[in-house]
Amino acid sequence: MTNILIIGAGKSTSALVRYLHEKSTELNFEITIADKDLKVAKKAANYSSTSAIELDIFKTEERQAAIKKADLVVSMLPARFHIEVAKDCIAFEKNLATASYVSDEMAALDQEVKAKGLTFMNEIGVDPGIDHMSAMQVIDRIRDEGGKMLLFESFTGGLVAPESDDNLWHYKFTWNPRNVVVAGQGGAAKFIQEGQYKYIPYQRLFRRTEFLEVPGYGRFEGLANRNSLAYRDVYNIKDIPTLYRGTLRRVGFSKAWNVFVQLGMTDDSYTIENSENMTYREFVNSFLPYSPTDSVELKLRHNLKIDQDDLIWDKLLELEIFNNNKVIGLKNATPAQALQKILEDKWTLNADDKDMIVMYHKFGYELDGKKQQIDSTMVSIGEDQTFTAMARTVGLPLGIAVVKMISGEISKPGVLRPIHPEIYNPILKELETYNIKFSETERDYLGYNPDQL
Repeated sequence: MTNILIIGAGKSTSALVRYLHEKSTELNFEITIADKDLKVAKKAANYSSTSAIELDIFKTEERQAAIKKADLVVSMLPARFHIEVAKDCIAFEKNLATASYVSDEMAALDQEVKAKGLTFMNEIGVDPGIDHMSAMQVIDRIRDEGGKMLLFESFTGGLVAPESDDNLWHYKFTWNPRNVVVAGQGGAAKFIQEGQYKYIPYQRLFRRTEFLEVPGYGRFEGLANRNSLAYRDVYNIKDIPTLYRGTLRRVGFSKAWNVFVQLGMTDDSYTIENSENMTYREFVNSFLPYSPTDSVELKLRHNLKIDQDDLIWDKLLELEIFNNNKVIGLKNATPAQALQKILEDKWTLNADDKDMIVMYHKFGYELDGKKQQIDSTMVSIGEDQTFTAMARTVGLPLGIAVVKMISGEISKPGVLRPIHPEIYNPILKELETYNIKFSETERDYLGYNPDQL
């Protein structure tokens, strides 16, 4: 009997555990779900093949005892907590899987992991994960045919499904709200277009978007991620003239969000005095200059040049940010934390809402003297509030990878990403059986005019 230890029972665990349970009888394994909150672990372990334990990962003996008993460990913890689990996995010679980005600390373990003949599979969720696999499958195909890569652009968005889209922002929180509020901070977005390096500082990020049309789902806008250039090495496309990765939102979101950026409401570097008693209206007013005559509404419109009949104004009103009865209620809150509280009042998914994952890749290439472009799109709609699109697109690729690691189909040693054909091809093939699949269209490659960049 093979024992799989899952540490952390967060939102994306639902689809992972269901998938592993479905495979457990055939492949003879059992699943232990560990969480610091035993009730949360028990809720996730609602299958005959699963059991729950309470585990505080900061208690070394407790953590190591659980890892010793396992044959494979899946860490669903926040990324910053993976490293101690990873070190224990090396010490006790256990394979490891995570959906998180490879940190510098994790990458530094590569030689030790290889020396023990272990597989540490990382970045095997949706973004990162499905984005890597679907991109590399097409890039490798183009290269195998003798083509030269000219452009790679990739966008992913966690959004509200069309049937649950009932606000002016066309957005609801489908994952960690904090990540949405502080997105883009910590340095300029960096990318390359036709050999020209481009940089977008945070204060300009939400006014530099491009439009994309997803068949059957309409128009979206893409805004740059922080560092696209890192993917030249990851995907082995060092000489590519255009490389850009971004986040998807519905058209108009970014322009309205920029109001919060310009006011300073997304700042997470200082705390606000008396924030626990501050009303929403007082919070907004704290970023505006004093006026003996103008209301908070007028001051905001005048400072940011928003007309009263502008849709942005309607979006702000919809959030009730000028409400003088609702209270932030958070002690020593940063502006970002206070804004998050306001947004959660309006953007939390309702019980019958569904979420949606949208992914869009563009591949420009030259083959036999002809320049072509492949556009590849994937849309996944959630089942319900438990098996969301986010949970499915994170949990399923992770679960498939775990099963293939146990069976020996994935045995490459080292700290890995799913960028190798022997890893991504079978996982993508199985994901298609869960209706997580890409549609491709091909057209002439237009590219960019370097004189206009």
